[in-house]
Amino acid sequence: MAQYDSLKQQVNPHFLFNSLNSLSSLIGQAPDKAELFVQEMSQVYRYLLQNSRDELSTLQRELNFIHSYLHLLLTRFGTALQVQIDVANEFREFRIPPLTLQLLVENAVKHNEVSSEKPLKLTISIDQGRLKVSNNLQKRIITAYSEKIGLANIMARYRILGYPAVEVIDDGESFTVLLPLIKVEALNNTQLQAP
Repeated sequence: MAQYDSLKQQVNPHFLFNSLNSLSSLIGQAPDKAELFVQEMSQVYRYLLQNSRDELSTLQRELNFIHSYLHLLLTRFGTALQVQIDVANEFREFRIPPLTLQLLVENAVKHNEVSSEKPLKLTISIDQGRLKVSNNLQKRIITAYSEKIGLANIMARYRILGYPAVEVIDDGESFTVLLPLIKVEALNNTQLQAP
């Protein structure tokens, strides 16, 4: 479990710096937007602090968190980042490891060009009972140094906790990650299984 706890702590600190830079720009240009930005940023960091110890989180909680996280990214990128979330209510009580969506969104933004000429299109949906997170591929010519921690972190968390494997599909045009959704059985709160 020490290995699992270590994996949960690997949230990119650069996001904090980027968020503060975006906030700094907003304060002078659009104080009303800056106030909303601060509220969303506080929601993001509250979630990071409160849920870093949890083994699993409901998909609903993760989606609520990702809305705040996306608000910060959309403030930074505007229409250069296009996000579609289509998750039916029947799947929202299933579980995933906390911060999984955040890591996948962060990876998409980090490794792809995000511009008004070439918008990054990100989709979060359900595919055959699994959570599907996909984006169009438009890899940066020069990418920041990456140890590929985000995706490896997610895969390791599923493996360490004994859940079904994460599937990754890179077809050259899009990048897709399929995450098993975990259902907590009503008869035994500690028994976990995939749907």
